[in-house]
Amino acid sequence: MLHHVFAVAQDVAGQIPLASPEGPDTSGLADWLRSFFGPLFLVIVSIVAIFFLFTREITRFAQFLILAIAIGVIFYVPGIIETTARAIATALGVT
Repeated sequence: MLHHVFAVAQDVAGQIPLASPEGPDTSGLADWLRSFFGPLFLVIVSIVAIFFLFTREITRFAQFLILAIAIGVIFYVPGIIETTARAIATALGVT
């Protein structure tokens, strides 16, 4: 009986895929997330902007539009955070 359990455990252990040493392949993950959340982001921004325009809150509309543009740039241009951080570090004389 114990021999049978050991043989089953050996078969199951042989079927478990091991993780690659360099980690999971996430090369297409950022593109997939952008293609999924991008249109959703634009729809939400459009709905809120139309709400501000219909309620005639022009100041809040302008503030929201500036914030939406800043978030959109960060979202659609992924290298902008690294570039901005390096520019700030250089300007401060850190590097």
